[in-house]
Amino acid sequence: MMENFLAQTFGKSQVYTDIKNKLFKEYDVKKGLRNEDGTGVRVGLTKVSDVVGYEVVDGVKNNVPGSLYYRGYNINDIVNEHPEGTTGYEEVMFILLFGYLPSKKEFEKFLKIIRDMYTLPDDFLEASLLRMPGNNLMNVMQRAVLNLYTYDDEPDNVEVFPTLVKGLSIASKLPAIMCYAYHSKMHYYNRESLFIHYSNPEYSIAENILYMLRADKLFTSKEAALLDTLLLLHADHGGGNNSTFTNVVVSSTGTDIYSSITASIGSLKGPKHGGANISVTNMMRCILDETGYTDDETVICDIINRILDKDFYDQSGLIYGFGHAVYTISDPRAELLKKFCREVAQEKDRLREYEFYLLFEELVKKVVLERKGTTIANNVDYYSGFAYEMLNIPKELFTPLFVCARCVGWLAHNIENKLYDGRIMRPATKYVGQFNEYIKIKER
Repeated sequence: MMENFLAQTFGKSQVYTDIKNKLFKEYDVKKGLRNEDGTGVRVGLTKVSDVVGYEVVDGVKNNVPGSLYYRGYNINDIVNEHPEGTTGYEEVMFILLFGYLPSKKEFEKFLKIIRDMYTLPDDFLEASLLRMPGNNLMNVMQRAVLNLYTYDDEPDNVEVFPTLVKGLSIASKLPAIMCYAYHSKMHYYNRESLFIHYSNPEYSIAENILYMLRADKLFTSKEAALLDTLLLLHADHGGGNNSTFTNVVVSSTGTDIYSSITASIGSLKGPKHGGANISVTNMMRCILDETGYTDDETVICDIINRILDKDFYDQSGLIYGFGHAVYTISDPRAELLKKFCREVAQEKDRLREYEFYLLFEELVKKVVLERKGTTIANNVDYYSGFAYEMLNIPKELFTPLFVCARCVGWLAHNIENKLYDGRIMRPATKYVGQFNEYIKIKER
C-alpha cells in the first residue's frame, strides 16, 4: 500500500522535476562539474598531486601522454628509482603528507611511527568487527572508522597537526580493519574457519596485508612488491576525484577527520568510482570463457566489436579498463603496473594469460581507432584486477584495498585545504523551475 502510493506519487511528480539538458547550456551551468569539452571544472588549487592527460593551448584541448606527479615528483621516477623492497607506498605517504623526499633517518622514524599505529584499540576487533560482521566490506569499513572516533580522547579536534596524527593513525589501521572485516564476513556468511593474524611490526603495509589475509601467512618478495606498487599507484589522483573532493567538502564544514574519511569511503563504494577493476575482471573472465587463451586476432577483434555493438557481456557497449576522464593517450599507472604484473605472472606460471591481456589491449586500441577515428588508452583498472587475482586477493577486497591506498591522499588534501582555505565549500545552483501560488489545502 505504502510503496504503491509512493510509486504513483513519484511518477506524478516527474513533470515538476524534469530538467532538460539544454538548460545547462542556456544558463552556462557545468553539469557534473564538467566543461563542454569534458574537462573538469577547476574548483581549487593544490600542491599535493597533478594528473596530466591533456594541455589546453589558446583554448584548444591537445592530448598528451599521461603523467602523474606526487608533490612534483614524477610517479615513474618514484617507482623505477625506488630501491628494491616493499616500502615504496610508505615513502609516497611521506611525500604526499610533507611535500619532500625524506632522508634515510627521517624515513626510518616515519616507518616506526606508522608501524606503532598498526595496533587496533583494546576490544575494537571483537566489538566492532567480529561481533558485527557485514556482507558489504565497504560499509563495515565505514562503520569501523566511525567507531575509532569513540576511542579518541579529542575526536573533534580539527586543528591541522592533530588531524595529521589522527589521519595517519586511521591509514595505518585500515589494512587490519579490512582483513579482519573480510575474515569475519567469510566466517559468518560462508561458514569458513576463522583465523586472525595480528599485524607484524616488522612488515611493511603491503607485506602485512598479505600476511594477515593468508592462513599460512606466506608470501613471496615479488608478490609483496606488486601489492606495494598497487598501493603506491592508487595513493592519490589529484583533488578532483570524487572521493577526495568529498573528503574536502565534508571537512570544510569543520567536522572531524573520522566523518570525512567515512564519507570518502562511501563515495568510493560507488561502482562509477571504485569498482572499475571488478568490472574489468568480470569482463575478461567472460571473454576468456568464450575465446580461451587464443592469439587469433580475428577472434579477439570479433569479441571487441560485439562488445562495442552491445552484443556481448553486459550489453553496455563499454570496454571496461579503457578510457579515462583525464588521461587521453596513456595512463602512466597502467604502464608501470604492466611491468610488475609480468614478473609475478612469470613466477606464478600465468604468462599466457598476461600475454592475452597485452594482445587484447593492443587490439582494443586498433578497433576503436578504426571504428571511431579516436585513440583510446587502457587505464590502471585494466591490469589492477589481474594483479589482485594473481595475488589471490578476492574481488570483495578490490575496492577496500583502494580505500587503504587512497586514505593518505584524502588526508593530504584535507590538511592542505585546512591550511589555505578555511571557508565552507558551497557551490551554487540555478533554479529553473516555475513559481507557483500556494493554495490552501481545503481549497485543493
